[in-house]
Amino acid sequence: MIIRNVELETVCGITSKLPDHILPEIAFAGKSNVGKSSLINALMNRKSLARTSSQPGKTQTINFYNINGAMYLVDLPGYGFAKVPESERVKWGRMIERYLQGSKQLQAVFLLVDIRHKPSGNDKTMYEWIVYQGYRPIIIATKLDKLKRSQVQKAVKEVREGLGLGPDDRLIPFSAETKQGRDEIWQVMDELIGWTEPEQKGKA
Repeated sequence: MIIRNVELETVCGITSKLPDHILPEIAFAGKSNVGKSSLINALMNRKSLARTSSQPGKTQTINFYNINGAMYLVDLPGYGFAKVPESERVKWGRMIERYLQGSKQLQAVFLLVDIRHKPSGNDKTMYEWIVYQGYRPIIIATKLDKLKRSQVQKAVKEVREGLGLGPDDRLIPFSAETKQGRDEIWQVMDELIGWTEPEQKGKA
C-alpha cells in the first residue's frame, strides 16, 4: 500500500467504548520495549507518528491509525516488564481481551518478539492467548540489525521453536533501522485486506 494519509483517529483507554468500524483492522501486539512504536513509524514512513520511549509500558491505550481511509492499524498496549502496578497490567490485559473478542473487523494479529532472545514466558503466554482468541499470530522478529548476518538463521529457529510455530506459520525478521522486512509486512497486510493499488504498483 502506498501511504498517502495516516491519522491517529481513535485512542481507547481502559473504560473507553471501542469504535465500531466498517474498515478492516490489523492489530500489533508485543511486550514492552520490543520496538512496536518504531515498527509502526517505519511502516507509515513517519518518524514520530507513534511515540517511542526507552521506558517500557509507554503505550497504555489502544490506538487506531486510519491509513488512506482503507484500513486501521491497531496498536495494542505492551505487556511484560512495564514498571506499573499489577492492577494496571490486569486492566490492560482485559482491555486487549475485550478488543480481540469484540472487534468485528479484525483480520489478523501481528505479534512482535525480540529476535536476539528466546521467547520469554510472557511471549509464549501472549502467543497462546491470541491463538485461544481464534487468531493465528503472524510473528515479527524485531531488532534484526542487532545481530550479525551469521546469527540470523539460528535466532529465527530459536524463536520458531520457542513459540511452537508450525511450518506454515509466518515469521518475518524486521529492523526499524534498515527497514528490512517492511515490504514483506506490507505485502502480508495487503493480502489480508485484499488491497490492490488503484493506479500504480509497489509500496510507499
